[in-house]
Amino acid sequence: MPKINVYLPDDLAEAVKEAGIPVSAVCQRALEQAVRRVTAIRETALGTADLADLTTGLTNFTARARTAIKLAVDQARAEGVSQVGTHHLLGGLLSEGTNLALQVLRAVEVDPDRLREELAQHAVDTPALAGSQPVAEGGPRFAADAANALELAVTEATALGHNYVGCEHLLLGLIAEPDGRAGHVLRAMGAEQRLTRRAVVAALAGYVHLRANQAADQEP
Repeated sequence: MPKINVYLPDDLAEAVKEAGIPVSAVCQRALEQAVRRVTAIRETALGTADLADLTTGLTNFTARARTAIKLAVDQARAEGVSQVGTHHLLGGLLSEGTNLALQVLRAVEVDPDRLREELAQHAVDTPALAGSQPVAEGGPRFAADAANALELAVTEATALGHNYVGCEHLLLGLIAEPDGRAGHVLRAMGAEQRLTRRAVVAALAGYVHLRANQAADQEP
């Protein structure tokens, strides 16, 4: 059986030993779950971008994340192109308007309105040839860079220990994707991967703290 090394911080490794946690079994279950998630999103991304199929295939995505992706598909359809690119996904995040990714962008000093302008300007400066063909029957499909960004969003969520994929994870996936228009614009505006990931963690911690305080205030 192949062996994979798992590296842990010293304090966590010591705690695992003291608790007697079966590391191999835990890692195996986590990896199996991660593989299922990535496989599911890959099959969805490489298939049709039909909205009904998206709703069915993106079961681990939050409602806001699914809405953002649907808006991306709508944008591609409105443009009459055959592929949904990363710029469409980023446009969907911006158009959804209420998601945590927008808060994270502001935390790393990237203004969403300015980002929208830069995204549009980048499209003028570097028009995409791929995906410019008329839309085939059944709707546009995800381009390779967009499909990769969706997979990276799933792996980002898994790495953070989350059992869902939100708009904040999709933002991280778009930044990490090396070839798409969205990643180029985001990185040029200062949305660096590690910095943005820390902002996501901080934003989620603040949200949990707020919910805890609200629950405490409601107690009799």
